[in-house]
Amino acid sequence: MNGNQSIKTFEDFWQDTVDCWQRLPNKAFFFVLLAAWLALFQFLGNSILGYVHTPSLFSWMHQAYNNSNDAADDSQGNFIPFLVVALFWWKRRELLSSNIQLWWPGLLIVIVGMIFHILAYQVQEPHLSIVALFLGIYGLMGLAWGREWLGRSFFPFFLFIFSIPLGTHGTFITFPLRMLVTQLVEIICHLFGINIVRAGTQLFDPSGSFQYDVAPACSGIHSLIAIFLLGTVYGFFTFRSAWKRLLLMALGFPFAVLGNLLRLLMVIAAAEIGGQKWGDYVHDSSVFSLVPYIPAFIGLLLVGRFLEQGDIASLKMWWKRCRLLFTGRPPEYVEEKAEQK
Repeated sequence: MNGNQSIKTFEDFWQDTVDCWQRLPNKAFFFVLLAAWLALFQFLGNSILGYVHTPSLFSWMHQAYNNSNDAADDSQGNFIPFLVVALFWWKRRELLSSNIQLWWPGLLIVIVGMIFHILAYQVQEPHLSIVALFLGIYGLMGLAWGREWLGRSFFPFFLFIFSIPLGTHGTFITFPLRMLVTQLVEIICHLFGINIVRAGTQLFDPSGSFQYDVAPACSGIHSLIAIFLLGTVYGFFTFRSAWKRLLLMALGFPFAVLGNLLRLLMVIAAAEIGGQKWGDYVHDSSVFSLVPYIPAFIGLLLVGRFLEQGDIASLKMWWKRCRLLFTGRPPEYVEEKAEQK
């Protein structure tokens, strides 16, 4: 029964996809221009020809996404195009209900993208060429399908911003994050009687039993990008109000800091109990590396639920569910035991 249902679901999916494809006008016009635009960046996309000795911007991007030596982890760039395509499919009916027509002002966006790429090619700045690449594709969509299509496709097309690799350019983000989280760890540890010394981004025990340097990769930039991306997708999926979307996107920063702070506190607590070896175990554990995402996911769900319901009762309900999840007992039981003590 389940197998037949799965086949039927797939058949419906395929039939719906084919139907939407047939209803889409100006396909040949768009894809011929798209192929020409992509060919430009394939053969004249990268002028550096350094460590990545290729004229292809796409090869340069692939290297940047999978370069483990970079200060920032840009691996999310590998799956962003698939996410954007999936979200376009999700919005297919809304897009097809647009007033679809050729819109020649879209050509101006393509020209701006071309100017960006020429400048980037001359100064050997592939990051700017990536902006030009996506700006040109956006303009081609407007040229082929109109202004209304552009407005409705801003999300998910906006998510291509996460395809721009930070690399060493992310220092202006990672260094303040490193300083902030080490300062917070120092303050909290002193409040709980754990004697640690901070020197810049280094945290160590006065007796020398452990020492840690919060490197750029440990600054929380990984979780910041992931949580910001999650908040963006969640906000655009759930709300139409701009301020609610922006709020969920902005919450990515405090939630990422909170999650990374919790993880570093666990490392320091383990090192305080069992020395450097215990702290290293917590630091290197793939399980504990998921800790920064837990408060972020719960926080985004709580805030989203509150914005959706618009009352305090919904927050209380979600808080009770979280307490039940982590304590294994209903909140009333926990409160009753607290009163008895």
